[in-house]
Amino acid sequence: MQPSNTLLQRLANARLVLVFTGAGVSAESGIATFRSPDGLWAKFSPQELANVDAFLRNPQLVWEWYQARRQAITEAEPNAGHVAIAKLQELIPKVVVITQNIDGLHHRAGSGDVIELHGSALRNFCIRCRRRYDDPKFLTLQEVQQCQCGGFIRPDVVWFGEMLPTEAVERSWRLAAEANVLFSVGTSSQVWPAAELPFVALEHGAYVVEINTETTPLTAQAHEHLPFPSGNVLPEVVRMLRRVKGEE
Repeated sequence: MQPSNTLLQRLANARLVLVFTGAGVSAESGIATFRSPDGLWAKFSPQELANVDAFLRNPQLVWEWYQARRQAITEAEPNAGHVAIAKLQELIPKVVVITQNIDGLHHRAGSGDVIELHGSALRNFCIRCRRRYDDPKFLTLQEVQQCQCGGFIRPDVVWFGEMLPTEAVERSWRLAAEANVLFSVGTSSQVWPAAELPFVALEHGAYVVEINTETTPLTAQAHEHLPFPSGNVLPEVVRMLRRVKGEE
């Protein structure tokens, strides 16, 4: 489970480290993934709930499903993996988290620079005029709300068929080309275009480490594959990096 000496030296000399995270990180906090057999898609298909047409057909059903997800999110706590990612900030000049997760747990763990590629379930906006509704009270309202313009208020997440936010994409791809080290943590490497990021980093000379209990399309090309939960591996990376840098 220990990181290699090569990885530790790369981290010790790194100016920019990216941590690219997926649902596996949040699963360690008890938040079900979409792709697991007992995950959130087990009762409903994506076509039923996570697209604009479904919301327009039955906004209350979609809102209720997201409220159930929000309850799970607000009850969850950042796990040891989230915390270790945040602690990397103390040891490396610049650490940026690029996440596919919509739960805000990286922010709660203390990460200061987080790019949310798929938006956040903790925010909302009007589907018609795009007015924002980010008051925390919306996290508990069981009835779908309407904006003052008459449009329904929806979660600020990227649904199937929607484009990723342009600013987040442009910054993520730029950083991937500049990174010294990239961790791919708990992501299936199957959701595109986000799955391209580790490969962009590889092409530009970054040292790429995959932390995942399963193999993925990235595994064979990553410099290292650590097949353990991030909550076990990442605290060890932080501990050993502190030792290398003489801070332990």
